[in-house]
Amino acid sequence: MSKYSTVSTKIPQELKEKMKELKIKPSKLLRKAIEDEIRKREAEKLKEEIERLKPVLDKVSMEEVVKTVREDRMHR
Repeated sequence: MSKYSTVSTKIPQELKEKMKELKIKPSKLLRKAIEDEIRKREAEKLKEEIERLKPVLDKVSMEEVVKTVREDRMHR
């Protein structure tokens, strides 16, 4: 079973009343928003890493990549 932690936040009373009126479950909504934000930031981090590595990767020819992949497949 996964371990859970509690995260809390303060919101205006009016917002809480509207959520109750519209039967919005804050835990479910916040969990999804946090998961989406984490995915977004991880993707941004990967893009930055790709950009950082691009000069190195540009030096490797497509033929060398194909050759390496074929060699790897042969050794499996």
